[in-house]
Amino acid sequence: MTDVLLVIDMQNGFISPKSEPVIDRVVRLVRRWDAARRPIVFTRFRNVPGSQYERLIGWTRLQGSPETDIVPELVPYAARHHVIDKTYYSTFTEEFTALASARGWTRFTIAGIATESCVMKTAADAWELGHTPVVVHDACYSHAGEEAHQAGLLVLRRFVGRRQIRSIDEVCAALPTPA
Repeated sequence: MTDVLLVIDMQNGFISPKSEPVIDRVVRLVRRWDAARRPIVFTRFRNVPGSQYERLIGWTRLQGSPETDIVPELVPYAARHHVIDKTYYSTFTEEFTALASARGWTRFTIAGIATESCVMKTAADAWELGHTPVVVHDACYSHAGEEAHQAGLLVLRRFVGRRQIRSIDEVCAALPTPA
């Protein structure tokens, strides 16, 4: 099986009143993907002291628990699948790249936070590595709000192609029916 669902940075520290509604949509996608017995990888971002985020942007959040914890609604799924820790935007860390290679994953369905940064960087990296990224537009969002989310989707359409931006319903319809 070459398909994997990447759930990007669904962590307490990225949940704001603006991004909170995406939790239920991501849970719906994860529940259906899990029921189809497909692999899922959750990423967990950590902003280490002295990072580029701190040094160049002045951003010091997400340096520890509870901000770095995966949202409670997804913890049971994360416990049954893979969790990859990362300290920068992309999911394509050394650990993830080795796991993807070992499993033969070449098609990456991507959901999570934030559309304009970690989701976009992961999709662009997948594309540049010759893989097929699919971004689930209604299962990703930005903690910065709608404008940032829409900006990310605009750039993603240009980076990876309009056909690679799909809805939860489209993605779920393509999954096998659970037994």
